[in-house]
Amino acid sequence: MSKSYRVAILGATGAVGTELLELLASRKFPLADLKLLASPRSAGRTMQFGEEHLPVEPVGELSFDNVDIVLASAGGSTSKLWAPKAVEAGAVVVDNSSAFRMEPQVPLVVPEVNPEAAADHRGIIANPNCTTILMSVAVWPLHRVQPVKRMVAATYQSASGAGARAMEEVKEQAKAILAGETPQKEIFPYPLAFNLFPHNSKLNKLGYCEEEMKMVNETRKIFGSPEMRITATCVRVPVLRAHSEAINLEFDRPFSVEKARDILSQAPGVRLVEDWQANYFPMPIEASGKDEVLVGRIREDISNPGGLEFWLSGDQIRKGAALNAVQIAELLVAKNWVRKAAAAVSV
Repeated sequence: MSKSYRVAILGATGAVGTELLELLASRKFPLADLKLLASPRSAGRTMQFGEEHLPVEPVGELSFDNVDIVLASAGGSTSKLWAPKAVEAGAVVVDNSSAFRMEPQVPLVVPEVNPEAAADHRGIIANPNCTTILMSVAVWPLHRVQPVKRMVAATYQSASGAGARAMEEVKEQAKAILAGETPQKEIFPYPLAFNLFPHNSKLNKLGYCEEEMKMVNETRKIFGSPEMRITATCVRVPVLRAHSEAINLEFDRPFSVEKARDILSQAPGVRLVEDWQANYFPMPIEASGKDEVLVGRIREDISNPGGLEFWLSGDQIRKGAALNAVQIAELLVAKNWVRKAAAAVSV
């Protein structure tokens, strides 16, 4: 990475934007310039980057001039408006929203799984949904050795998935409940403190919410397995940061626990956490702030001869969003794919 790159963060003041700043600094990304972009209401703020304090600028028509890479984490509608303009200006956009994930011409990339897909970008690369990323990092090493026939996932998703304001809302709700007061809700439809509920995204006619269908469709695209049988149940739980998932995999023949444990102990982006005598396995409190997906409690499915189960916890803001985006940017730099797009993408 001898060359330096001009980078812009779109949505710099949000929870993921703040994490992007920290990661670019800690991972020593080769920066020639860093521009922080947000909505007009955030303009004038400053944010710390290493020893510097950088100004936050309102995003506008000229924001992407002379920018090489845009790391976007400002929501789907914002990405749909500004990502094509950034590409027209000559930048590659790594987008963290759901706006482009299922577009056929837009690569959907988890660097530990399908890094080669990034080579085919036409200006935009999509960052998958957080739950999909965490699951993919843990399942892919096993799938490579013995293809998965069916996958069943149950997620336990923290408040951080809805942003920094949601995390503060849960804290305030907990204080109110402990004080005997009625908890107030703004971000979530129901109080989350001392409570849980199925994921509050829109339901389809089959009774699956958008979050669940993201896991189904995105995993198929990332794995290059459009016919893979996947089902998911997504739940909001009263945890501040880091998601957890219970994963059940079905193979066409038995997959030994010992073999799975050996594979996952060496898999990139995975850390095996198991102490069976102490009943100690991955927990969101220990995954928070960590780059790796913590995986453990690997066991045979006693109801299915070809079944294998495990439990994972991973930081939704970090590997589930910001870290994956920075890893994609590092991949673009390492492979000299930053300027690969010859024309603006039209989506």
